[in-house]
Amino acid sequence: MFRIKHTRPVDLLKSGLFDEQSFYPALIRDLKHAKREVLIESPYMTMPRTQQLTPILRKLVSLGVKIRVHTRLPEHHNQLLRIQAYQVTKELESIGVKVRYQRDYHHRKLVIIDSRVLYEGSLNVLSQNKSREIMRRIESEELTKQMMRFLHLKPWYSYIM
Repeated sequence: MFRIKHTRPVDLLKSGLFDEQSFYPALIRDLKHAKREVLIESPYMTMPRTQQLTPILRKLVSLGVKIRVHTRLPEHHNQLLRIQAYQVTKELESIGVKVRYQRDYHHRKLVIIDSRVLYEGSLNVLSQNKSREIMRRIESEELTKQMMRFLHLKPWYSYIM
């Protein structure tokens, strides 16, 4: 006889879209609930935008949340952005955030929180200023881990795979 294989349903996809105005309040709400780890991939970093997020990142680090930022090598920027990239790196590392430079021309924009919340889209989280952008928030442990495997994030995040 044939057996029907019953698989557990995939996490119900909870998804929402945000623009450059609505994104940061939503992100900050999610960050306030982080328990284990946060990954931010932002190719560009500027002081004004980073300083907006520094208080919440500092608090998370003090609570034991591991925070990583993946960004471009500063040498891949023009002079003004290069200087800011170095300043932001220094600022973030001073509060306990780990900054990793991607050797390729990194251009991904995403945030992963506790392997269950994924933001992906066009918005540079640590530099967005005037541009029109979009980010999708997906709440799904399965889809978030799929993204992590796809991006080969396991070496840095083996404790959550």
